[in-house]
Amino acid sequence: MTNALITGATKGMGRSIAIAFAKEGISVAICSRNEKDLADFKQELMGVNSNISVFTQVADGSVKEQLLQFAAAAEKELGAISIIVNNLGTFEPVSILDESEDTFGKQLNTNLMPAYHLYRYFGKSLMKAQQGHIFTICSVAALEPIPAAGAYSVTKFALLGLSKIMRQEMQPHNVKVTAVIPGSTLTDSWKDAVVDKNKFVLPEDVASAIVNIYKMSAGANVDEIIIRPVGGQV
Repeated sequence: MTNALITGATKGMGRSIAIAFAKEGISVAICSRNEKDLADFKQELMGVNSNISVFTQVADGSVKEQLLQFAAAAEKELGAISIIVNNLGTFEPVSILDESEDTFGKQLNTNLMPAYHLYRYFGKSLMKAQQGHIFTICSVAALEPIPAAGAYSVTKFALLGLSKIMRQEMQPHNVKVTAVIPGSTLTDSWKDAVVDKNKFVLPEDVASAIVNIYKMSAGANVDEIIIRPVGGQV
């Protein structure tokens, strides 16, 4: 059985990715700070495919100790983890000069450091296994910075840089690394706004791209994929 670990998996893109993997018969490990959200989503995933295993644990992925405890427990429960989806993220629309003192640290600990810590935790076992796939959910802000979201842009720049380094370190060991770079995506960030969903990338689009990239032949890797709204950024 193939096992995937997904951060930030009970909402938005992470949720759609978990469902897409479940449909493919891939077992998943997910964490959240909300126990009820985890329980409800586990039940939903088992309804999608009763033949998979779903491991859940209450954890704040932005806290290193809780994240690594989750990773170790998932590995113990499911077995080897061969797919990692670094999806955890937060967006704060504020310029660097106007942000509060803790904004940058919060963005770093949510948008960048979980991917770094999980790479450090799983990297050598993936190298030894000579297989696996790491997906990092970046943002077009990593390519075109958003002045009104300065810290977010900086952390997404760094996440894309981390993905490039991971890919080069993993290449000799047949481990694939893909940076997924979505534009405006209809996630919970827009839940209080009246919007036209046809002007957005949908979380299901990102999930579909990830599954299809994962299913490519052993010799093929997508280094980076950009998914933008057809009409441009919202």
